[in-house]
Amino acid sequence: MQIKPRQHLLDIWQAIARQSFDGGEWDWGKRGGQSSVADAERLLCLLYPATEIPAFRLDDPDTTQDDVQKVLKKAGGRLDIPANLVTAAAQFMRAHTAENKSPTFAGGYYFVSADDGHDLSEQQRQVGVVESYSLSITLCLAILGFLKVYETKTRRSDILETIQELRAATSRRLTAAMVCLLRSFTVNVFDVDSSQGSTLCELLGQGRLSPRHVVHNFQRRFRALRAAIVESMSLGVDVEEGLKDENQLFECGWAWSLVKDAPEVEIEEQIGQPDGVANPVPYLYFTVVALDGIQDLFSDRTLTLGLLTPEQQRLAEALRLRWEITQQYWSGIARFDSDRWPLEDIPWRTTGQKLESEYFSLSIAAILVHDLMRRRATDDDLTRTVSVMERLAERGRITSRLMRDDPMVRLHNPGIRLPLQGSERIGPPMQWIMNDFSAQLLKRTIQLGTLSRNLTAHDRLLRLAEDIFGHMWRRRIRDGEGIGLWDNVHAAYPESPTLESPISWSITERVTEVMVQVHEMYRQPPIRSAELAEVARALLSESAHILGNEQMEPAPSAEGRRGMELRSIEIKLSRARRLVDEKPGTACALTLDVLGELDALARAREAATQGA
Repeated sequence: MQIKPRQHLLDIWQAIARQSFDGGEWDWGKRGGQSSVADAERLLCLLYPATEIPAFRLDDPDTTQDDVQKVLKKAGGRLDIPANLVTAAAQFMRAHTAENKSPTFAGGYYFVSADDGHDLSEQQRQVGVVESYSLSITLCLAILGFLKVYETKTRRSDILETIQELRAATSRRLTAAMVCLLRSFTVNVFDVDSSQGSTLCELLGQGRLSPRHVVHNFQRRFRALRAAIVESMSLGVDVEEGLKDENQLFECGWAWSLVKDAPEVEIEEQIGQPDGVANPVPYLYFTVVALDGIQDLFSDRTLTLGLLTPEQQRLAEALRLRWEITQQYWSGIARFDSDRWPLEDIPWRTTGQKLESEYFSLSIAAILVHDLMRRRATDDDLTRTVSVMERLAERGRITSRLMRDDPMVRLHNPGIRLPLQGSERIGPPMQWIMNDFSAQLLKRTIQLGTLSRNLTAHDRLLRLAEDIFGHMWRRRIRDGEGIGLWDNVHAAYPESPTLESPISWSITERVTEVMVQVHEMYRQPPIRSAELAEVARALLSESAHILGNEQMEPAPSAEGRRGMELRSIEIKLSRARRLVDEKPGTACALTLDVLGELDALARAREAATQGA
């Protein structure tokens, strides 16, 4: 299925407006306010495209396009839409702020109990989660950029007052989210002989290297990174001493929440810094989520609009250091052995949680994609990563046939249950369910396609993305609540269990984000083919020669018409020359058209000569 980002975004927006607006006012529904993650995802479905794609802008009513206004008619008229969005964002900030004005990042009903006989307490559901911290960065930056423009376009006094309140709350929430991400970052050091060390050695050794060789190669590959962590971060005496011992292995990344005993970050603003509960163990899923949010702090839009305060810029630099180190570490782990990458041994086995799944292979691939986007990727890196994506789509029964009683259905519904280590300190053990494998695979495939400048790899990625998107489009809800949104898993996997809540704002937000990424991919110049450019230059040379020869021929009686035709040919050749480097295929098409016209002139002249 061809991905048409504009049309598909309009369809999604129409469904969101139908679901989220009642009489022009924002309606959170039954579960609104119960999870900061779900509420942020819901707002981002509108605000992210509206702030990233010029054609979908809503902050300036005078530039709102007709088709956009039409699909959002449930949200009100052209002047009402941005005002209603500001009101909804203000409601979000109030709902997820404590009485002491401290922002809250509750996972809410996204948390589930590991013990079916004991439900989670309200205290547990109010625990902050890394997914909320990361989404809050993206949402707050979108809101701040939106307000910067809309504030100059409205004269409504009530909305101007709401804007002032919202800007202050959004900036405070952005600071709090950045601080929480700093306090959720962790480095886990462990011995080679521990169960975690054995798992990592087995993963990296691939059955070909002994633990001793793995440790030696690990020391060599990560010596500089180990030193950078020790010198640049304050992680506690035990961690620092362990990192200095090169015989110790380590992992770095983000835990699922604030790490227990994580020191407070010194800042001027009073945002409240609660105690942590998570064990100091990195999670692949939450590490990927954190990386996604942190990169928005360094986007061109954030820098151009000057959305960060000086204190937030200082926090952003601290997060950027962790962002770069984490990418380098996991990218090095994924490609530890150049002959056979550990990433290519699917499924991936996590060391901290002792789990094995295709989802974790996708998480590692996502971090590798981040790293490839950060640095100049080689064709070999791209080609091998593309193959991993294709295998994951096949193993996940997205591009391959579903078998009877297929165990892979559980990857999508109910999803992979992730134990949240440390949560048992405050009640029954908590879990986090990951059921967005297809949406995440689509997202990473598009990111890789945007990065790739290799024709063959790009074509494979585009075909794969279209196959995955066709799978995702079939999973839209067809009737009842949430029609046009996600996720109707039964459409693709009829044997999967019935979902308790039909609407998944998590998957809907990821598909929306993918549409923005596809839009950016299509706005890039097409990949240049050296072979096609050579053909285009040969055609240009022949065309220029024949044109010069044609211009020396005696003019027939209809000189005016012939002169116009020759002038048109000159214009086409001039345009073909300008395009030959960037768009050699278009240059070929123009030049072939010119050759046809020149041949027609020559045949007309021959016919006239024979007739005479």
